[in-house]
Amino acid sequence: MADSQYVLEMDKVCKSFPGVKALDDVTFSVKRGDCHCLVGQNGAGKSTLIKILAGAYPLDLGVVRLDGRKVTFRSPDQALRMGISVLYQELALNPYFNAVENIFIGRELSNRWGIIDYERMKREAADLIDPFGVHVNLNVPIRELSVAQQQIVALAKALSFDSKVVVFDEPSAVLTTEELERLFAIIMRLKQSGVTVIYISHRLEEIFRIGDMVTVLRDGRVVGTTPVAEVTQPDLVRMMVGRDVGMEFPARKGCPSETYLEVANVRAPGLHSEASLVVRKGEILGIFGLVGSGRTELAHAIAGMSRVEYGEIRLKGERLSIQSPADGIRKGVALLPENRKDEGLVLGMSVAENTTMPIWRRIQKVGLLDRRELRCVADTYVNKLGVKTAGLDYPVRNLSGGNQQKVVLAKWLAANSQVLILDEPTRGVDIGAKMEIYRLVVDAAEQGLGIVLISSELGEVLGLADRVLVMRAGCIVGEFDPREVDQETILARAMGVA
Repeated sequence: MADSQYVLEMDKVCKSFPGVKALDDVTFSVKRGDCHCLVGQNGAGKSTLIKILAGAYPLDLGVVRLDGRKVTFRSPDQALRMGISVLYQELALNPYFNAVENIFIGRELSNRWGIIDYERMKREAADLIDPFGVHVNLNVPIRELSVAQQQIVALAKALSFDSKVVVFDEPSAVLTTEELERLFAIIMRLKQSGVTVIYISHRLEEIFRIGDMVTVLRDGRVVGTTPVAEVTQPDLVRMMVGRDVGMEFPARKGCPSETYLEVANVRAPGLHSEASLVVRKGEILGIFGLVGSGRTELAHAIAGMSRVEYGEIRLKGERLSIQSPADGIRKGVALLPENRKDEGLVLGMSVAENTTMPIWRRIQKVGLLDRRELRCVADTYVNKLGVKTAGLDYPVRNLSGGNQQKVVLAKWLAANSQVLILDEPTRGVDIGAKMEIYRLVVDAAEQGLGIVLISSELGEVLGLADRVLVMRAGCIVGEFDPREVDQETILARAMGVA
């Protein structure tokens, strides 16, 4: 019998895929009632470890123990029934079901006559969601909720199981500051009730807020496990990447010149007042706001993803009528969307096909794609952006998050875009990939592109942007010079307290 203080032990676990050893002799033990954080770069093995724990992958070698007893999870359902609940970064919700149906799917509650008791399920769903302090309409399909509301439903579903271990995989990616505080309070409540939490995040500041222990993975191996109180952020970064990584943002050489993009008095769905902005050639314009502030809605209006009700958009002085994203791409305006997997990539296609998709018309011969030219263009941008891939024909779905994001960026550079709108370009990517994306964004600006950078990470906006706009409640509420303002001032404006 193993030491009873450990609710979960994974001993010398190995897992390989064709050509890749994802986990190599990994030992990972979690104490009962702790919040144990798991960190590492994309591709370090975190997701594989969690999928083994969740019953999604069988292990090749090693042992898993739960409460000291050896267990084998042959399916996610079996893992759930034995006390392992996993909330993945990619929400596992049915878009056509409402919140109640999603939370209780496959385990509906019934009354004494065996009839599904929907009202009871609705009450219990409300009890799970209410602690977040955010209104969620329980009666509409999930697809009609905001991304943040969908995340809350997924959290509620995970908490609805009487679990011994709850795994949170990047839960904070789309939560506001207030919602994140509520999540932390829920995690503290889980710990106090004896539930063990495994928390995965690329945001290292979160590790120091809620973590008791932290384990670092690199290249499928455990680099170290230590109490959070005994480690610093630079220590963790060094363990994750195997070297010291400077946190400075790339230096800028050039300076913005003539006006490229003008948005004048634009009204569109999600914007509650007229929006106006200017982006100059070679400039990075930052837009900061909390979830629901209207940042993404403004980006969609400029890029043709939503209808502009009135107002004007001009590119180099010429009025544009952008009726669709394809129309915007042809006219030089491209959007790197917040949800890269659903809106930025075709996951079943190769790296080469995704990289060149916007220019397929340009590289056709007698109505057929010139595959040689396609591969030549793709190879140029894959090398230029340092995309780590097994080959140009490798399915883009198998790349890490950071490399998927690079493919989306490569696509728009290959299309000769003049204005790039980057909506959360580093969401869900590790610290090493972030540094590389920062460099690519700065390089694009140095080459004369106009960049609109939308990010929930205030330090990122201040570190990269030449000017910063702040949005709140669908309105632009301020403009700042990042060299002359602090984070507290911008956050206060975004929250409506200044």
